[in-house]
Amino acid sequence: MPLAGNIYFIATIAVIGGGLFGFDISSMSAIINTTAYKCYFNHGPEGPPFNDNEKCSGLSSLTQGGVTAAMPAGSWLGALISGFISDRMGRRYAIMVGCIIWVIGSTIICASQNVGMLVAGRVINGLSVGIESAQVPVYISELAPPSKRGRLVGSQQWAITWGILIMYYISFGCSYIGGGSSSDYSTAVFRIPWGIQMVPAVLLFIGMIFLPESPRWLARKDRWEECQAILTLVHGKGDPNSPFVTAEMQEIGEMCEFERQNADVTYLELFKPKMINRTFIGIFCQIWSQLTGMNVMMYYITYVFSMAGYSGNANLLASSIQYIINVVMTVPALIWVDRWGRRPTLLIGAALMMIWMYANAGLMASYGTVVPGGIDGTPEESMRLHGAPAKALIASTYLFVGSYAPTWGPVSWVYPPELYPLRVRGKAVALATSANWAFNMALGLFVPSAFANIRWETYIIFGVFLTVMFVHVFFMFPETAGKTLEETEQIFEDPNGIPYIGTPAWKTRHDTKRTAAAERGDVEVLGERLAMAEKSVATHAEVTTES
Repeated sequence: MPLAGNIYFIATIAVIGGGLFGFDISSMSAIINTTAYKCYFNHGPEGPPFNDNEKCSGLSSLTQGGVTAAMPAGSWLGALISGFISDRMGRRYAIMVGCIIWVIGSTIICASQNVGMLVAGRVINGLSVGIESAQVPVYISELAPPSKRGRLVGSQQWAITWGILIMYYISFGCSYIGGGSSSDYSTAVFRIPWGIQMVPAVLLFIGMIFLPESPRWLARKDRWEECQAILTLVHGKGDPNSPFVTAEMQEIGEMCEFERQNADVTYLELFKPKMINRTFIGIFCQIWSQLTGMNVMMYYITYVFSMAGYSGNANLLASSIQYIINVVMTVPALIWVDRWGRRPTLLIGAALMMIWMYANAGLMASYGTVVPGGIDGTPEESMRLHGAPAKALIASTYLFVGSYAPTWGPVSWVYPPELYPLRVRGKAVALATSANWAFNMALGLFVPSAFANIRWETYIIFGVFLTVMFVHVFFMFPETAGKTLEETEQIFEDPNGIPYIGTPAWKTRHDTKRTAAAERGDVEVLGERLAMAEKSVATHAEVTTES
């Protein structure tokens, strides 16, 4: 069967895996305030029928947090096991396994008869999202040329934003189904969106059949002819004698030869003295991306807009604007992230989001009025703002999303796969991604209760997190843009750097012109790269012997 060779086409298909996560986010955020959802999954008056004047309260804050957290709980486990699946079956087949799991979970969610069934389906869906979110970036990073790696891996975040936007508007349209009273609602309001969300997984499964396997995974399995054929197809434009392909084969070969002598890889390997620094960088990159508060905004944005005076479908429509901003503002990162570099992008993003979080806290603390019991009996909507402060709250929320989308959104997926050597990459990225989902789960559970009980102080908590992450990135996150995955090793194994850390993060740079020259086949630059790769292997061998 002929395989696709265009790297942009390959990435377009693969990142549909990210779209699954986006579908899940908005299939919940757009549904939780609808009458149908509140009445069918109700913790208020005992079961239907209801009087027209009787409002369904929906789930309690804690229970709704549990329903929301069920998906990231499954994703945490899915991310952890994805490393084993990926190392044994290959990156491509791991992604296909995730598709099958997603269809099973979506079927259960669509057919949910009670909260328990809904939670079970979301946990199963989470297993799929954990696998996809960990292994799609690994797959793309191992296929992409260095000068385009950030753009291509970052497109996973763009797929997430499109998934959020598309599913949100599907859910918004379905919110008009049936009557608006508690005695006249239709479960189609949520069953149709929950059923439609399995479609991307089917498309992804079919598409992956026509995509090549990761050449670096093939090399690790001693399938060298297939490895060279794929590099020739994707990077050499069909020319097996391409200087760039020849150099890549030599770099991969030297690294694999060394790793063959150190073949046993476990998660404990990631916590050895010479590896633990980059392990924690990868883990915290994913943790910080959650502690920005962005996914909280996505899940519970309707609560925020309700406090700003929007209700019903007007709330859903106003909330959807942030999803459009999310899609549009991710585009600059896809175009320029390899030129900007990883460090400045993360630092600028943290600084801007910090400003908007503190602004939201100040607005609600200064101008918000506490509503006992919550607006219309929804305890999470615990305050109300009017006039200019309400508009400023909405503006700050939009600006927050616009600051996250081109910075932490894509780079948090791009960065971790670049940090690790081939032999541990699958498991290392799986571990880092599992941290993302662990904190996603905790925040999904915590935030409804936080809005209900500590109100505006919730924004202060995230503002403090953003302040700390700015400092952490500045001192500990090195620049990886424009380097081959093998070259990145040299940063952490620098004999003249800080012991167990390598080159100080603030001293690392990237050179986009040099990278582009290597990909064009510049013999001098390729020679420098090969010498650096040989030095990296030798240094890594010494380090492994010492440890």
